Amino acid sequence: MKIAIFTDTYFPQVNGVANSLKRLTDHLEKRQIQYQIFAPEVEDAPVYPNINQFFSIPVFLYPECRTALANPKKIKAKVQEFNPDIIHIATPYMMGLYGLFCAKRLHIPVVSSYHTHFDQYLEYYKASWLLPVFHKYLKWFHESTLRTFAPSNETKSKLTELGFHSLSIWGRGIDCTQFRPIATSHAVRQKYNIQEEFILLYVGRFAPEKDLSTLSTIIDSVPANWNKKIHWLLAGDGPSLPEWKRKAANWNNVTLSGYLKGEELSEAYASADLFVFPSTTETFGNVVLESLASGTPAIVSNSGGVKELVEDGITGRICTAKSADEFTKAIIELLANHEKRSLYGIAARKYALSQSWESILDNLIGEYEDVLIKSRGEQRIYA
Repeated sequence: MKIAIFTDTYFPQVNGVANSLKRLTDHLEKRQIQYQIFAPEVEDAPVYPNINQFFSIPVFLYPECRTALANPKKIKAKVQEFNPDIIHIATPYMMGLYGLFCAKRLHIPVVSSYHTHFDQYLEYYKASWLLPVFHKYLKWFHESTLRTFAPSNETKSKLTELGFHSLSIWGRGIDCTQFRPIATSHAVRQKYNIQEEFILLYVGRFAPEKDLSTLSTIIDSVPANWNKKIHWLLAGDGPSLPEWKRKAANWNNVTLSGYLKGEELSEAYASADLFVFPSTTETFGNVVLESLASGTPAIVSNSGGVKELVEDGITGRICTAKSADEFTKAIIELLANHEKRSLYGIAARKYALSQSWESILDNLIGEYEDVLIKSRGEQRIYA
């Protein structure tokens, strides 16, 4: 089997989509399955023979993201030369449209994966009036493919409500050797000069759709007797970071670490006492699974894919979306009870150990094979 993957983001970019696709291609190599990536050109990207990059420009509001502006015939020629058995599209935007164009013109079976609730993002950027048109476009796009993969049951249900058909689950796994508990938080405390008793961690983009207004209210809502015991370590980058730097100047217990990766990120997760993530727009929530693998209980919203990752009262707490009061109460409840927090951490690690990338990606390969078999059967019927 040969697979062509069309995406707007790929390694060395770092985000949930790029990370998942890198995991997929690493697994395809392990299984000796040929693939080629079709993606926008990015700076400092390594050159590989199986990665095709095309001229791109920054995306409005997301300058770190790129959208390709390429000649469809040139892309089609490269696809034709590779001659894939199946095309997997991981974006509904320009690269996705190029992928659809190639699939239809070359009569190649095509599947898609749904990664981001961009429709919910519109609400945060005061563009809700676009929702009907956007939903219509998304439905047309994904219904043009033979199967759409959603990362969670929550996301699958939402897409079903929007009228999507032929949906399957492509979940996400975790590398439990990279994300793991550690014996001491000394290195992180020393690096960021943290003197307080407890470390509360947030990892993610600094952007409105991550419900950072709720996080800000949570930080302000912690009672003074607890606030003096807490240090907030907030890791990430994004368009709202300058605003948060101004906010942090008024807090004496908040550190903005910037973007973390590798061992620095692993140590941050494992050094934290709790992971606090109020986002309501996640289709899955990779950072939550990374926290659980590190033995750090997570406090999340009851909206989006994250609520499928946390077992309330077992591996963390699930709070009403946007309720800073509930989040604050959950934080104090767990910080006040070391034994409960420790048991949650043990259960979190145990759950993460059951989420193997290998089995999840083998299931996806099985989905590809199923689509190919059914596609060939239909071709025989209509021949």
